[in-house]
Amino acid sequence: MHDFIIIGGGILGMSTAMQLKQAYPDSKMLLLEKETGPARHQTGHNSGVIHAGVYYTPGSLKARFCLEGNRATKAFCDEHGIAYDTCGKLLVATSELEMERMKALWERTAANGLTREWLSAGELAEREPNITGLGGIFVPSSGIVDYAAVTRAMAAEFERMGGEIRYGAEVTALEERRQEVVVGSGAGTFTGRYLVSCSGLMADRVVRLLGQEPGFTICPFRGEYYRLPEKHNAIVNHLIYPIPDPAMPFLGVHLTRMIDGSVTVGPNAVLAFKREGYRRRDVSLGDMARMFSDPGILKVLGRNLRPGLTEMKNSLHKRGYLELVRKYCPSLTLGDLEPYPAGVRAQAVSRDGKLVDDFLFVNTRRTVNVGNAPSPAATSALPIGAHIVDKVREMVAA
Repeated sequence: MHDFIIIGGGILGMSTAMQLKQAYPDSKMLLLEKETGPARHQTGHNSGVIHAGVYYTPGSLKARFCLEGNRATKAFCDEHGIAYDTCGKLLVATSELEMERMKALWERTAANGLTREWLSAGELAEREPNITGLGGIFVPSSGIVDYAAVTRAMAAEFERMGGEIRYGAEVTALEERRQEVVVGSGAGTFTGRYLVSCSGLMADRVVRLLGQEPGFTICPFRGEYYRLPEKHNAIVNHLIYPIPDPAMPFLGVHLTRMIDGSVTVGPNAVLAFKREGYRRRDVSLGDMARMFSDPGILKVLGRNLRPGLTEMKNSLHKRGYLELVRKYCPSLTLGDLEPYPAGVRAQAVSRDGKLVDDFLFVNTRRTVNVGNAPSPAATSALPIGAHIVDKVREMVAA
């Protein structure tokens, strides 16, 4: 019998396990991960940005946890010798419409408690000679890191304190009883007094294994990236983001300095035809059947049909993708877009056809389950883990 069982070896699962072990050092604790190592899905396939909290609704969990997580991530890296770079982010407006939208972002950054600087076209050109725009907002606290390295350090800390990790242990069955939770997995059957799940792309399925109706369905969106050739490693000094269209759920194609010195372009947002469909040819007929029979997902796809088709066209034809980034970096050419691994974002969709915007949790008497944790979840992993530990304390005390 374990005191706590955690499902999921991404950054949220490892952060939670580490902090739960710190809170209950004498407890017997087990983390189950279906892959052969940590950070194999969203954590290991993202842009590596330490977000500042620019875009999120003031007062939301996203806004609060991102601001806390930005500082906590850097402190954790300092403590564990993990390289990061606080290079700052530039939001660039390339039209009068985007300048108007930028004013709203300026107000939102103030409401979210961020230090920022308004740049004229001349000041923007001075900071970024290869970037063209009418103006911009500079957010100095944004940075870059390798989140897989952060996750490995969390795993090592969890094990150092006596926690156990089982890889190759896909969870296939769950039963919540009066005094315990029984977990069936590829590594055997385990029993715990309490359960935490941080299952990412499988979050809704884990909740259903518990016999609960989650109230949402995970819709996978593939984010495709390109990498610039090494000669362009110094093309930008900061992270370069376009001004997002507030009617669209994603932030648009940006230039990201990576911690290894390279620069990536992306991501777009294309519907994936498999929950873990990192390649265009990855298709699951079962996943597609469930997606296209889900009323909420069908409503989302219907409302966003035109932009969705445009994203798919740009996915198939690199020239359209290039034009998105040439709006603010006109010197790039088709030959500059070199292959780079894609990521898949787990986006919760509500029954009424809305993209769930904030972090979401589904809790039962003996379980805490992360339902929706899109960006900035990696940045926010430490405060999210602390939040989960608080919920566990409430369960234990009940």
